Amino acid sequence: MTTDFSTLPLTPEMLANLESLDYRKMTPIQAAALPSLLQGRDLIAQAKTGSGKTAAFGIGLLDRLNVAQYRIQALVLCPTRELADQVGKEIRRLARCMPNIKLVSLCGGQPFGPQVGSLEHSAHIAVGTPGRILKHLQKGTLDLRHIETLVLDEADRMLDMGFCDEIATIIDHTPIGRQTLLFSATYPDAIEGMSGRFQRDPVVVTVDATHSDRHIKQHFYEVQKGQRVNTVAALLAQHRPESTVVFCNTRQQCQEVADKLQQRGFEALSLHGDLDQRERNQVLVMFANKSCPILVATDVAARGLDIKDLQAVINFELSRDPEVHIHRIGRTGRAGKKGVALSLFIASEACRVNALEEYLACSIAVETLKTPEIEAGFKLRSPMVTFCIDGGRKDKVRPGDILGALTGEGGIPGNKVGKIDIFDRIAYVAIDRTIRKKALKQLSEGKIKGRRFKVRRLIPSA
Repeated sequence: MTTDFSTLPLTPEMLANLESLDYRKMTPIQAAALPSLLQGRDLIAQAKTGSGKTAAFGIGLLDRLNVAQYRIQALVLCPTRELADQVGKEIRRLARCMPNIKLVSLCGGQPFGPQVGSLEHSAHIAVGTPGRILKHLQKGTLDLRHIETLVLDEADRMLDMGFCDEIATIIDHTPIGRQTLLFSATYPDAIEGMSGRFQRDPVVVTVDATHSDRHIKQHFYEVQKGQRVNTVAALLAQHRPESTVVFCNTRQQCQEVADKLQQRGFEALSLHGDLDQRERNQVLVMFANKSCPILVATDVAARGLDIKDLQAVINFELSRDPEVHIHRIGRTGRAGKKGVALSLFIASEACRVNALEEYLACSIAVETLKTPEIEAGFKLRSPMVTFCIDGGRKDKVRPGDILGALTGEGGIPGNKVGKIDIFDRIAYVAIDRTIRKKALKQLSEGKIKGRRFKVRRLIPSA
């Protein structure tokens, strides 16, 4: 299969932009999906998270846009706000070669009024969550009569979260002649039913639904009851990954594990449904910018989580659903990089291992980990620290302003400044741990855009 983007019927501007983004070759899902997608065909695509599916449907929907018509022509439905944010950012990057493209994000957990204002000024693309999209339709603030492309991203997760009725109602507001693209990591019967209701003669593409041992090395450990946290600590000390997600089955378990790891001297953050949106944003920022090496999360809270270079996944407890297990471990070993998946179970949970063996059609080697003593004073420390700045998008603060404040008069090398995240009234910047004091002094005493803002360091805390 040809993997050069230049073989596709794309504009020279789009091809040049893809090259500038370092998109040299198509991933398997892109190579399999894009030819049919660009022909306007409906599509069912089954591919693991991190396979390049966002770029696939992003390129497709941008190709169909009429830039001169300021009305919503493409709608992307996502299960979570975090995934919607990531999708929006990726589409904006892909659209850099197309002047005056406007994308609006319509997600729950955000004020409704500003979204209405954005829609009043019109847009070409809407990316959002089903609940908030439906609310805009009910209020009459969103018009989907001109939709050319509808994308259901992580459709299996949206069904798991109970969004089936909302999705059906939303689709009823779109034209019959639209192109419908359905992306899913798994292919349960409910997905087939959804396709039968909403698609016309779809092309079906399946790419690497499970995960190759070439990229993800799996280890399964039988542990004694009450020894899971000690085993997790020992595995972290043994492998020393820079970034690890520890999956738990309940939010209470999630918080307890994070607390116990903190007590053992590990920097760890928890991500679960009890966090408000500000806390959730802060946790995700610190983990993604390498200011905290361990994230303890539930499956629901981690949906849409897309962390580059995630080195390890630990299943504190095996999921009862083999498909959830595949989805969990697929967050590591992406883009050709190596990852490790470490799974714990007690004797009474052996049936879950058996179910996974049957699902994967292969035998699983169970290992016994001799829990070593962790050396005194051992700490798994992150290479970066995060500073929080009390000024954001509404204050006209841009990433370049923060970078300039640090590297200009501050004299801090640019390669010591990490990821910068800007929200409406707040901004976060990751700084190399070795120069954290100098950076804090510069940000606190200096100016950003000619103004002084309050700055504080965030400490990873469960």
